[in-house]
Amino acid sequence: MNEQVLVLNANFQPINVTSMYRAVNLMLTEKATLVLNGRGVIRSVSQTFPIPSVIRLNRMVKFPRPVVKLNRKEVFRRDHFVCQYCGKQTSDLPIDHVIPRHLGGKTRWGNVVSACGRCNHLKGGLTPEQSGMHPIKRPKRPPNTAAYLFGKHLNQQQDWENFLLGW
Repeated sequence: MNEQVLVLNANFQPINVTSMYRAVNLMLTEKATLVLNGRGVIRSVSQTFPIPSVIRLNRMVKFPRPVVKLNRKEVFRRDHFVCQYCGKQTSDLPIDHVIPRHLGGKTRWGNVVSACGRCNHLKGGLTPEQSGMHPIKRPKRPPNTAAYLFGKHLNQQQDWENFLLGW
C-alpha cells in the first residue's frame, strides 16, 4: 500500500503523487477513475480491485501552480550532481554561493550552485571575478513543469513518462 500513484486532473494534467491507499479510496468513492493499472490486483474476501499506477480525477480541480522549493536536494538535482566549476560528477557536493554571503550574496536560485569540495575551497569567499572561477551554467530557478516536478519518480515508475512529458 506504499506504492506511489500519479494523480491527473480531469484534463489529464499531472497534479500530484499520492499513495496507493489514497488512490484506491478516491476510486471507491467515485472521485477518480483508473487510467493505468500495470501492477496487478488487490483481493479482498468478496471483491478484486486493480492496483492503480495512474488515476484521473472526475472533476476539474483548481490549484496553485507548484514551485520548486530552494533546498540542497533540489540544487543538486538542478545541477545533476555536477560541480559547476570543474564539471566533476559526484554525490558528495557542498553548496556554494556564487556571490558569497559576507559580500551581500543572497541564498536564491540565481546565486547558489553545487561545487565539489576542492573547487569550493579554492573559490573560498571570493567573487567569481576575484577567483577566476565562473559557473559552467548560469544558475537559475528550475522549471515548474510536470516533467521536472514529478520526474524524480520516473526511475521507479517508467509507465508515467507519457503523462508527464506532454505537460
